[in-house]
Amino acid sequence: SLTRTFGVLVGSVKQGYAILATMAAIWIGFVALMMWTEFAHRGPAPEIAGGAMEGKEVRFGIGASSLFAASTTLTSTGAVDSFHSSFTGLGGGITMLGMMLGEIAPGGVGSGLYGILIMAVIAVFIAGLMVGRTPEYLGKKIGTRQIKLAALYILVTPALVLVFTAVAMALPTPPHSILNTASGSVDHSGAHGFSEILYAYTSGANNNGSAFAGLGADTQWFNTTIGLAMLLGRFLPMVFVLALAGSLAEQKPVPATAGTLRTEKPLFTGLLAGAILIVTGLTYFPALALGPLAEGMAA
Repeated sequence: SLTRTFGVLVGSVKQGYAILATMAAIWIGFVALMMWTEFAHRGPAPEIAGGAMEGKEVRFGIGASSLFAASTTLTSTGAVDSFHSSFTGLGGGITMLGMMLGEIAPGGVGSGLYGILIMAVIAVFIAGLMVGRTPEYLGKKIGTRQIKLAALYILVTPALVLVFTAVAMALPTPPHSILNTASGSVDHSGAHGFSEILYAYTSGANNNGSAFAGLGADTQWFNTTIGLAMLLGRFLPMVFVLALAGSLAEQKPVPATAGTLRTEKPLFTGLLAGAILIVTGLTYFPALALGPLAEGMAA
């Protein structure tokens, strides 16, 4: 409904349909990938159970649990019907990546549509670089000021997630300390232990609320730092979105020409989906490689 409303507001319902198609493609891809990872028969227990049943509610099974897990982390609902920490290594990584995309398929509770619209601005900017034209979106030029605000929006949440995760992993827990950082709160060693901490900050900063249950996060360190990630990760991006909206509203619309990128066409839908995955992948891939990817490849 929000994508159609957006199309009506900008004077072209097809613009909203293009955004909706991107959301749907990402959601379908994530659900299919999650089901594939969880139905894969790797190891004695999954072979006997017919899939990775650990942590799954038997009434729902692997299919519905995978559907729910992918959907709840692509939005910001935070609800769960299975234990994400018990998913396969790659399955747990998919839940994290869904949050890392920034609540865009179909949008987050409280943040709605603006996450994917920011990525649309980035996509037209990339297209402008490729063809050597000043990028435009919905008749508004995307200049230096606009792309800086969009870049700040994109950088805030990853910076919070990665910096807090790195500090939590690096700080030792002194004897009899009340801080209790990673070394005193993680039930698992190795890649899965790192994933538990990465998931906690990703969920907090990206407005989700679900968790990997193996992390003992009820300490002064995690209560404080996850709280800060929640506060800054939810409100700072709104500031940049409003600033970007204001800068675009000040402009007078420019007429479309033969060289204007048609943002209601399937080509733009593909470009937008690719930009989302590439930008997120380049930002988070090193952290994902240390956690869920390492765990999944070792299984």
